[in-house]
Amino acid sequence: MAAAVVTAASEATERWFYGGGIHRWLVMNEDTDGAFFLHEEVLEGGKSTPLHTHPAIETMIVLEGAILMHISGRESRVEAGGVAVAPAGEPHAFHVLTDTARLLCLHTPGTCQAFYLEASTPLDDHTERCVDFDRVRSAATATGGMTIVGPPPFLGR
Repeated sequence: MAAAVVTAASEATERWFYGGGIHRWLVMNEDTDGAFFLHEEVLEGGKSTPLHTHPAIETMIVLEGAILMHISGRESRVEAGGVAVAPAGEPHAFHVLTDTARLLCLHTPGTCQAFYLEASTPLDDHTERCVDFDRVRSAATATGGMTIVGPPPFLGR
C-alpha cells in the first residue's frame, strides 16, 4: 500500500513537454503503487495534439481557459470547471481555444508516466522550449504510453 502523498505547489517537478507546454508533476506513479499519475499542464493558445490513444484512462479537468476536445470523432468545448474523460484505447486529441489554458491531467493507472518522462526535460531558466514531435513519437514507441493514430483533427483552426 502506498503512503499518503502531499505535494505543495512549490514542490511540484516542472518539465518542458516536447509536445508543447509546461508540466507540473504533482503525484507520481510510484507514489500510488501504480494507481495513477497526476500532473498539471500550462499551455499556450493554438496548441493541438495529434489524434492519439493511451493504455490508461485520461481525465482532463480544465482549470483555466478552454479547449476543444475530440473523442471518438465527436468535438466538445470544455471550459474552466469542465472535465473530459478519454477511455483507455480511445482516440482523442485537444486544441487550446484561449490565449492560455491550465489543465489537470489524471492517468489511471499511472502507466503513462514513463512516456511523459521520456518526452520531456526538466524545466529551468535555460531550457529551450521547442516543440519536437519526433521526440514525442520516439518516446511513445519506446514506452508504449501513447500511440499516435493520426494528425490533429483541428486543421484550419
